[in-house]
Amino acid sequence: MTAQAEAASAGSADSSTEAAQPSGYTHRQILVILSGLLLGMFLAALDQTVVSTAIYKIGESLNGLTAQAWVTTAFLITSTIATPLYGKLGDQYGRKPFFLFAIAVFIVGSALCMLSTSMYMLAAFRAFQGIGAGGLFSLALAIIGDIIPPRERARYQGYFMAVFGTSSVLGPVVGGALAGQDQLLGIDGWRWIFLLNVPIGIAALLVVARVLHVKQERRPHRIDYPGALALVIALVPLLIVAEQGREWGWGSATSLTCYVIGAVGVAAFLFAERKAGDEALLPMRLFRNGVFAVGSAQSAIIGIGMFGGITLLPLYLQLVKGNSPTKAGLLTLPLVLGIMVLSMVSGQVTSRTGRYKIFPVIGCVLLVGGMLMLWQMSADSSLFYVDISMFVVGAGLGLNMQTIVLAMQNAVPPRDIGVATSSTTFFRQMGGTLGVAVFLSIVYSVVGGKIGSAYAHARGDAAFQAAAKAHPDQLKTLTDASSGSGTSSGSLNDTSFLSRIDHTLAHPFKVGFTDAISVAFLVGACVLVIALVLSLMIKEVPLRTTAAAFAAKEPAPGAGTGTSSGTGTSSGTGTSSGTGTATGTGSPEGDDSEV
Repeated sequence: MTAQAEAASAGSADSSTEAAQPSGYTHRQILVILSGLLLGMFLAALDQTVVSTAIYKIGESLNGLTAQAWVTTAFLITSTIATPLYGKLGDQYGRKPFFLFAIAVFIVGSALCMLSTSMYMLAAFRAFQGIGAGGLFSLALAIIGDIIPPRERARYQGYFMAVFGTSSVLGPVVGGALAGQDQLLGIDGWRWIFLLNVPIGIAALLVVARVLHVKQERRPHRIDYPGALALVIALVPLLIVAEQGREWGWGSATSLTCYVIGAVGVAAFLFAERKAGDEALLPMRLFRNGVFAVGSAQSAIIGIGMFGGITLLPLYLQLVKGNSPTKAGLLTLPLVLGIMVLSMVSGQVTSRTGRYKIFPVIGCVLLVGGMLMLWQMSADSSLFYVDISMFVVGAGLGLNMQTIVLAMQNAVPPRDIGVATSSTTFFRQMGGTLGVAVFLSIVYSVVGGKIGSAYAHARGDAAFQAAAKAHPDQLKTLTDASSGSGTSSGSLNDTSFLSRIDHTLAHPFKVGFTDAISVAFLVGACVLVIALVLSLMIKEVPLRTTAAAFAAKEPAPGAGTGTSSGTGTSSGTGTSSGTGTATGTGSPEGDDSEV
């Protein structure tokens, strides 16, 4: 029995709960499919937060603190490169086999990471794991775009919010708890962080293999190998220098070599994509679509401001406020709450009205405002003020990220849903990598002078003079730290001494560090103003009411035909559309009467 026949049969049996939707699937069928997708997305989301919390402890255990960056960089390189590959291959040959492949690779990579005996071995295995991770989010969101129309998205958005919120809460707690255990059942505590992925991944693999049956027209074409190779040549050196440039020096010979190789790779990629035409990994014709082009640029800009700014919050909460990594992770919950609440609100309004352009505009205003609030943050700011600032930033992200993908998917023909979805993730991740590198470079380049100025100002304070006289040894420690903090090998690699010295003596150090972070937040606010301008340029294309998997025929460019849409965050839902009316059988020109 076909999915349409099953939907019709179920609808006649119980029209109140199982009526056939414009997507061609019943509510129950969609929930069954979502169960597999949510497990895969939970696997990826949890891994990100768990590993980031425990990476310092892992470095200590494997005697490789200085190699921590390579563990992050290796995973980032492979997952970033794999993302557009999954999108294109899923469009051509069907998404299910590649989603299963991504989960399987992620499971094997996790098991190998658990067996690592050095940081460089862990970096290699994390690179392998990243090949799987690149497909978990992009393919899941593309599949959602196949089965759920834009106007139905709010009905299912809560499930994705629950997954995103749960992983955000559990990640820091589980990562900190496991990393804090020397041994657990005879295995190093940190190794359980990767071992946990194995049973969760196996469960996801079995569920997806059993329940994921999505109607999708496969279009076998040749694979764009030249484009894929050129993308590797372009991204690998640029991502490496983004992570390592602060250590090497941005103008060093090694960095300059990476710039040149990356530039050659970019030029080769553009040439290969233009030559490949519709067979390209990232078809250049899509950038002639104004919504896709603006959405891609906005994704990159938001990635720069978002990841660059948010990376600094845990540093502030740990170093300045003295919280443990686990507690610092929990203290970022207002950010998660802002994303969840405003994402659901925007989804509900879009579902009822079919309008969405206003949300990126409001979201960018909130992002700029939130970053300016963080800019005004001081070492003595209350946690309430910090929480409010984080909630405002989260609200801006919640209004932006899913709506951008919604607009991009809705603006392209159904056959390009995978490319549109993976492109959003790809550009946002590239922007995020650049943002983290630039913002951390800003902090570490000015922090020495900021701390020095804070101590120069504090020496005139009577309380500081008394504390310095009572603890001359501690003052010497702080003096050495201040003189070395501006370098990559300085005291900021280990600030645990702050918890062991007099609060009055430590306070100027924290003030200087906060002042350095504030500079980066101000830069982030300025960058996000560009995103605000781009949001005003997005053209609102009426949302369709038919899922891409049930589109009657391929829409002609410029004919006002249906397209597809979805979400852009780990917490959002996907949507999709095609030609015709709500039953998916209309004319090529479409029918916007319901929008």
